[in-house]
Amino acid sequence: MERPELLSIDEALSIDRKQVREYYKTYINPGLVNMMGLLDFDKQFVKADGVVVWDREGNRYLDFLGAYGALNLGHNPPKVIEAVQKVMEWPNLLQAALGTLVSALGHNLAQVLPGDLSRSFFCNSGAEAVEGALKLAKAASKKNKIVYCEGSFHGKSFGALSVTGREKYQRPFQPLLSGCEAVPFGDSFALEEKIRQQDVAAFILEPIQGEGGVIVPPQGYLKAVRELCTRYGVLLIFDEIQTGFGRTGAMFACEHEDVVPDIICLAKSLGGGVMPVGAYCTKPEIWDQAYGGMDKALLHTSTFGGNTWAAAAALAAINQIVEERLWEQARDKGDYMLKRLRELQQKYSMVKEVRGQGLLIGIEFEKPAGLIDKLTGGMINKLSEEYFGALVAGELQNKYRIITAYTLNNPNVIRLEPPLVVTKEQIDQVVDALEAIFKQYKGFMGIALAGGRTALGSIFKR
Repeated sequence: MERPELLSIDEALSIDRKQVREYYKTYINPGLVNMMGLLDFDKQFVKADGVVVWDREGNRYLDFLGAYGALNLGHNPPKVIEAVQKVMEWPNLLQAALGTLVSALGHNLAQVLPGDLSRSFFCNSGAEAVEGALKLAKAASKKNKIVYCEGSFHGKSFGALSVTGREKYQRPFQPLLSGCEAVPFGDSFALEEKIRQQDVAAFILEPIQGEGGVIVPPQGYLKAVRELCTRYGVLLIFDEIQTGFGRTGAMFACEHEDVVPDIICLAKSLGGGVMPVGAYCTKPEIWDQAYGGMDKALLHTSTFGGNTWAAAAALAAINQIVEERLWEQARDKGDYMLKRLRELQQKYSMVKEVRGQGLLIGIEFEKPAGLIDKLTGGMINKLSEEYFGALVAGELQNKYRIITAYTLNNPNVIRLEPPLVVTKEQIDQVVDALEAIFKQYKGFMGIALAGGRTALGSIFKR
């Protein structure tokens, strides 16, 4: 093999925006390049601190996307980075031993989890946590069926995708896992009909559907779900990957109704925004039913799961969240932002609904008026359903330097999910920018035209 032409780290750091696009087109994902480029979303960001990021030209942006909930502590939190630096000389991966830091992480996690959830398996992502939770439920219950919710999002790996409630993501990979059946989110009667035969291993759901469009269930739904799962011998899995660690105004969203699941899935902010860390956690008796004893101890493993650097980051992240009681800050700031956004809803007809809890907030937009849609043969309605959230996000980023995105299962909803360390002044800046957009464009057509101008300008710049 001849010596390949490889880039050094210093050379990689100096790559310009045009070269990044070319490398993505050639070596990674050409379609993503085209999609991001249309709304000028392919900027180079080179510095980050807290809620703020800077592009290569020195422009300052507010990050109200927060890596889909992975940045509860903000970008580059010093305490988490310091913790990782302390273990730089430790062995990071060493399977022929028990990890010192991961043992401490297991202890600390058990102290903050609800109820008697105290056994943890550590992995690298939310999807991997869901995969492990589904395997645990099947192994412990000796049953095969899994029930999930319409509109849910649990990941795009094979098992997680099988319980994700959007056909667009499932269709190209069918057949998926057998025995996975959906029920409407928030409907406990439909759930009872599905599980009354007592042949279901587990019911998996998000306490608040994030990618479904920030859907908050009716009060009492989680309690009803808990009671039904107990009555019919079904293991209850809560996916708190996005809602956990203070995001919704409680340490975990299930605590709003004092409900304890049998299994909980965690990731995103568990790594403090610095290291990829995931986990699923359960009660000792459920763990022992699946993996108790030496003969079953290695049925589910992960090469990188529980590595020293990741464990250090997670330890520091949990400690900071608890010390600063960030769930209380999320509750206070979230109430403030919801109040301001609902005032906009009263003033601007294009805003259909503002909903959320804590600092997980969604804004859903109305579909265009019937006359306009009829004149375009339904095309405007289709565009608004698939792209309106992206167009608003494009205006926020390109004109006001505020980073947001639409929700994956409902593109007509933009999410506001900033780090929990956000200030009310930064919240005001975002709400004021939204009002300026609504006031200027007054509806879908105006925002669509602005998005078109951005797309054309982006194309010509290339």
